[in-house]
This record gives sequence, structure tokens and C-alpha cells, in this order.
Amino acid sequence: MHPVDSNEISFMLAGRNAFSEAFKNAGPKILEPIYDVEVFVPSDKMGDVMGDLQGRRAVIMGMSSEKGFEKLTAKIPLKEMSSYSTALSSLTGGRASFIMKFSSYELVPADIQEKLIKEFEAKHTEE
Repeated sequence: MHPVDSNEISFMLAGRNAFSEAFKNAGPKILEPIYDVEVFVPSDKMGDVMGDLQGRRAVIMGMSSEKGFEKLTAKIPLKEMSSYSTALSSLTGGRASFIMKFSSYELVPADIQEKLIKEFEAKHTEE
């Protein structure tokens, strides 16, 4: 502490920089929310819906028949579900539906994590 050179903003910046450096050295991992999704789809559109789900990083857990529809069960990251309702309606002509509920948090794949970190650092550098 120095009466002339020390002020509140100096200590705030020093603390922020120290935390940022320590955080980077700790090797943090990014987690994402994973949801259990059940999709009820007519059997003639099953392949299209499965292909779309796999393109959204879904893991198909199983299939069964229920009340004239095929039921797909999958685990999928929440980020991939943002436009799923519209895509499902387009793929099936509005004849399919889905329900989803939170399952767990899991690690983001390494390639996506690197991309997110680079975007954050580029944005942080601009500021």
C-alpha cells in the first residue's frame, strides 16, 4: 500500500489479473447441460429424425414402438436443442413431437472447448 500510487481500481485490476492467471493455470474444463429427449415420430420418418439427432451430437439410447409411433430416446446437449422444434416439424411435416428433461452435466468435447476459449480470448482482448 502506498498513499499516492494505491487506489481502489489498482487493487481491483491486480486481483482480477491474478485470478485470471491462476484460473488459466488450473486447466479448467467446460461442462454443458445434457438432456434426456424422447421423440415420437412416424415410422416412415425415423431415418431422417435419427440422422438429424446424430448431427446435433445426440447419443441414441434406444428405440421402441408406442401407440402407432416410434419412440426414440436420446441424450443431447441443450445447445443443440435451440432450433430442434422447427427442424423436427420440417422433417416430419408436423407429425412428430418430443419431450425433454434435464439429465446431467458433461464435459464439452475438446475441439468445441478450444473454439470457445479462443472466441472468449479474442473478445476479451478487444475490450
